Amino acid sequence: MLETRLLEYFLVLSHEKNISHAAKSLYISQSTLSKQMMELEEKIGKQLFIRGKRKITLTQEGEFLQKRAQEILELIKSTEISLSCKGSELTGQISIGCGETIVMDMIANWMEELHQQHPNILLRTYSGNADAVLERLDKGIDDMGLLLGPVRQDKYEYLNLYKKDIYGLLIPANCELAKQNYINIDQLKSLPIILSDQIYVGHQNVDWFDSADSLMNIVGTYNLIYNATFMVEHGIGYALCLENLVNTEGRNLTFRKIVPELSVDLYIVTKKYQTFSPAAQTFMSLMKKKIYSK
Repeated sequence: MLETRLLEYFLVLSHEKNISHAAKSLYISQSTLSKQMMELEEKIGKQLFIRGKRKITLTQEGEFLQKRAQEILELIKSTEISLSCKGSELTGQISIGCGETIVMDMIANWMEELHQQHPNILLRTYSGNADAVLERLDKGIDDMGLLLGPVRQDKYEYLNLYKKDIYGLLIPANCELAKQNYINIDQLKSLPIILSDQIYVGHQNVDWFDSADSLMNIVGTYNLIYNATFMVEHGIGYALCLENLVNTEGRNLTFRKIVPELSVDLYIVTKKYQTFSPAAQTFMSLMKKKIYSK
C-alpha cells in the first residue's frame, strides 16, 4: 500500500522538477528524497521520472500518478476535515461542483444561511462544465454538483431545484441583429454560432434541433463563457449561452433571447447511495426544506 508521505514527496518533486529544490521545500536531504522516490517506483513497478542533469521529467506513468496523487490527498484531507467535529459543534467542509448558472446566487443564499448557523464549516466550490463536475463526483472529490439538465444517468440522484436557465445569443451591440428584440430560432441555422462544448459533443441532451450539426455554421466552441465573449466582440460569431452570465456593461456586447424559448432545468446531482459527511447532509437537508416549502 502506498504511503501518503511518499505521494506528498512525489507531488512536490513533480512540480519542482528539480531534486535539490524539492528537497529544500520538504526540509529533507537530497539523498533522502532520491531514496524515497526510488522506493515509490519500486512499489509501483513503473519508472516515474526521467532524470536529467538539471531537470527531472515525468514519464507517462508519472503524469498519471501526479493527477491521481492530487485527487487521493485531497480526498484524504476532505475526509479528515469532515470527521474533525468537536463535541456538538458542526464542522467539516462541503464541496460543490458548479456549472455556469445564475441559480448559483440562490445556492449561495442558502450557503449563507448555513454559514450563519454553523460558521466553522468550510464551503468549497469548483467551477467547470458538466463532464468535469461529474468526474469529481465519481471520484468523491465533490459532495454534490449544480448542473443544467437533463443529465440523465442511472448512477446519480437528482434534486430538482424547480428553476430554469434561459438560452439566448450573445452578440456585438453594434451589429444588425442587435436591432431585433429577440432572435427567432430559425435564424440560428444561418448564423455563425459559438457553441458550448457540452452541446457540441452531445453530452447535454437538447431537443431543440436534431443535433448540433443542424445549426450548420458552428464556428467555435467554449468551455466557460468568459473567454468566448472576446470572440463575439471580435466578430467571429455569436455565442449561444445562458441569460445573465455575462456583464455586458461597458463592452460591445448585448444579449437577445430566442423565441420560442429555449431553456433548461437546474438540478443538484449526487452519486446514488452516497454517504454524506454531517456537514454535507445538513446542507442537503436545508436545500430540500427550502425547495419543498415553496
